[in-house]
Amino acid sequence: MFFFVFGKITTLKKAKMRMLNQNDLLENLNKSGLDRRSFIKYLTAVGLLSMVNTQEAKAFSSNAKGKIVIVGGGAAGISMAARLKRWLKDPDITLIDPSDRQYYQPGFTLIASGVYEPGDVWKKQEDYIPKNVTWIKDSVAAIDPVANEITTRKSGKISYDFLVLTPGLQINWDKVEGITYNTLGQGNAHCIYDFNGAQKTWKAIQEFSKSGGRGIFTDTYTKHKCGGAPKKICLLTEHYTRRQKTRENVMLDFYTASHELYDVPYYTPRLLEIYDERNIPISINTKVKGVDTVKKQVYFEKTELHDNEKIVTPFREDYDFLHFTPPMSAPTFVRESGLGWTEGKFADENWVMVDKETMVHTKYSNIISLGDCSDLPTSKTSAAIRVQVPLAAKNLISLMEGKAPGEKYNGYAACPIVTDYGHVLLCEFDYAKKRESSFPFSLMDMSKESCLAWLLKVYILKPMFFYGMLRGKA
Repeated sequence: MFFFVFGKITTLKKAKMRMLNQNDLLENLNKSGLDRRSFIKYLTAVGLLSMVNTQEAKAFSSNAKGKIVIVGGGAAGISMAARLKRWLKDPDITLIDPSDRQYYQPGFTLIASGVYEPGDVWKKQEDYIPKNVTWIKDSVAAIDPVANEITTRKSGKISYDFLVLTPGLQINWDKVEGITYNTLGQGNAHCIYDFNGAQKTWKAIQEFSKSGGRGIFTDTYTKHKCGGAPKKICLLTEHYTRRQKTRENVMLDFYTASHELYDVPYYTPRLLEIYDERNIPISINTKVKGVDTVKKQVYFEKTELHDNEKIVTPFREDYDFLHFTPPMSAPTFVRESGLGWTEGKFADENWVMVDKETMVHTKYSNIISLGDCSDLPTSKTSAAIRVQVPLAAKNLISLMEGKAPGEKYNGYAACPIVTDYGHVLLCEFDYAKKRESSFPFSLMDMSKESCLAWLLKVYILKPMFFYGMLRGKA
């Protein structure tokens, strides 16, 4: 299923989006080395999407009644509100979210690499709250799923008949010893999973390219949003130093807490080749325990198996530039409300327990959860959310009608791994980690990086997010 739908040009013009223009495209065309004939074929294919692959739902409406409360106003929450408002004839929808801004978070990597300006990735939240949806600008302190009641920080208690749980995830900065959110950037230790952090990272990469030294890049041991982001910023930093003709002055290393660099077999071989070609060593089964930002040292633990016994070896490495990924989890109130995992492998991360096909909570049938906070066994990306939303909305309406949920999610997700300035390894897959490429990429060999996917990533996905997905359109 195609995760970024090229909507009608007239609709986008009305939305006053910054349109993709010929000069921008030709500039990237020249940088990428793509010949004009192939480029024209690409534009033709993308143009067809507005007619044949919009994935727009068929005419659908329901008389179902019930008070719906949506917790969280990010990509999943806003999109759900927009869908439900369109599909219910007499909707009663309340959305709880404290944010002033709606961020296009996949753009943080492009801020950190100098492709986007900070102002390119956010809009006012008030502009995306659907009309006639009640917005409570507040944070959730607790949920009582037995009493069907939510406690907010400032606005008191709110009851519901049906709950859509989409609060996103929680970045646990304090679980990296020596790091806090307020000290982000000190000691040249950076993280692009934050809007301000992405801006600091871009300044640091430019300086690192000039000064040289050792750059260390890490991921984390928990599930985390956009699992490809640490790999992207590593590869973009390497390419930036080549563009500045300073590559010989830097040494780069990538450390992953996983047992492999990437777990989708169709794309992994080429990604490993890229790291090898660019002389970036990969250390597996290695997680960050702490950072000494004064001495500029990272403290690691490496886990190895010897005679069926796990051996954990601590060690430390000096750095001049560090990009780290902190552990992540569902928000604390999810754990305290008993809606997340309390035992097993996800107990520490407390992701919301849902049926992986219907997205209905495994214990409370009037609760649906999707997006980053859920335990859906797929990547936590905007692409996944775009597919989850219409299925979850229809399943919620079925529940409101007293019917069994009939829509099934196959785990589709996509991760556009930016490999350099001009190319992207566009990874699309399902629960089984099998390739599930969207048109027109299903017609191409996407096991290798593509300049076409770069143009898509930089120019098309963001307006599709703001003017398509968040408006409840495919």
